[in-house]
Amino acid sequence: MPASQIPNDPPRFAILGGGITGLVAAHRLTKRVPHARVELFEASDRLGGVLDTRCLDGLLLERGADSFLTKLSSVTDLCQELGLGDELIPTNEQYRRALVLRAGRLYAVPEGFLLMRPQRLATVLRSPLLSWRGKLRLCLEPWMGHPENLHQANYDESVASFAIRRLGRETLERLVQPLLAGIYTADPYQLSLAATMPEALEAERKHGSLRRAACRALQRNGGRAGDSDAQASGARYSSFVTLRNGLASLIHALADHLPAANIHLNCRIESLVRGEGDQWRITAANGSTHGPFQAVVVALPAPRAAQLLEGVDPSLGDLLGRIPYASSAVVSMVFLRDQIAHPLDGFGFVVPTVEKRPIVAASFSSVKFPGRAPDDQVLVRVFLGGALQPEMVDLADSKLQEIALTELRQVLGLRGDPRLIDLARWRQKMPQYHVGHLQLVDAIQRLADQQPGLALAGNAYRGVGIPQCVQSGEAAAKKLALLWESGQRSARKHFSD
Repeated sequence: MPASQIPNDPPRFAILGGGITGLVAAHRLTKRVPHARVELFEASDRLGGVLDTRCLDGLLLERGADSFLTKLSSVTDLCQELGLGDELIPTNEQYRRALVLRAGRLYAVPEGFLLMRPQRLATVLRSPLLSWRGKLRLCLEPWMGHPENLHQANYDESVASFAIRRLGRETLERLVQPLLAGIYTADPYQLSLAATMPEALEAERKHGSLRRAACRALQRNGGRAGDSDAQASGARYSSFVTLRNGLASLIHALADHLPAANIHLNCRIESLVRGEGDQWRITAANGSTHGPFQAVVVALPAPRAAQLLEGVDPSLGDLLGRIPYASSAVVSMVFLRDQIAHPLDGFGFVVPTVEKRPIVAASFSSVKFPGRAPDDQVLVRVFLGGALQPEMVDLADSKLQEIALTELRQVLGLRGDPRLIDLARWRQKMPQYHVGHLQLVDAIQRLADQQPGLALAGNAYRGVGIPQCVQSGEAAAKKLALLWESGQRSARKHFSD
């Protein structure tokens, strides 16, 4: 049969989930297979997931994530591609540090202390955040031993276990745990070291000590005291950026590159079936059916993916269901600057669990980034819930707001009431990377690869940050595009024969 008789109907791809991952997957598939019909299905009434920007009365309020790291270039490259490169802005240079609550007072994270790596021991020894016993134990870190099986390929342990072994329990409780809670909202006694802090694991494997690894890095850098790691406090804030008009700008730009008719909002998917000829069909909660699709990207939280794929492969559904999730709430409040006694000389503060307070952290958004509030006002976001306080998310709106306000009054010397208050609940949005997570994800991927035309994507697998979500969406799109192109080549060869 001549090649001109090869079926040339445009392929159809389905994207389940309209967060940043699903949108990137749809965008990349549209670019890679221009003639394809790419349809995106989102259960809620808007796109973006936890990227949700609100603008009102001169304020720019991020209800979820507010920035991303540039260590991976995936998001910055995407912004450049979409014409948003000039909209990228860094954190304010002043006050690039985090504060930690101890006994009702705020103290700066020691300069050079990055999550679990004390780059400058002298600053830690001067800090009031640790007792003299805690400081002595920290100084002994280079002489601590390591497990016999440390160098095994699949070695893993909890972040808490590692931190206690190397740095001591007090450093874990007063510094490591609260700083990690601001990223993963997780229980450090279950959080996987290999999945969340592989660089710390590699430092111990290669140098036998976190302190020794830091010294070697400083030597490679020529011993310069101005090294960014050595001067950072809590996190590499110089590497964080956002978009001038909020992260929703990225969501809108991605959506604008997709045909509006192919975006289905308020469309919760109830079933996903792979049928004859490996074609996929989906059924929505409203009874509508869609398909057939040559391939599908499931860019949903793992529990939802498990429900949909249980009928396709029970083993795959079971493994996906083993990834636990945590919920959180964000209370945003706006005050006049003269209502707050504290100098706000940081980007926010974190609260150690041992302080037994009802909040996880607070971010001074208008200090962290410009253009978030008028000069005479302060925008503060208070975080509650997470893996260690799951009950908080179920409290009434008024109770959550009362708790957030009470805590700010006690910690920041706040007077009066907020000019504006906003509450966002994020239920089951943060995957928990427990010990053994990487092995679990490898097993999930092996089973998913056995399903023709299926790709899994999202923050449940190999990174919770926005850059990792973008990479995940791009990888899913590339996988399906390559499968389609391979099928087309096979069809051409068949017909030409």
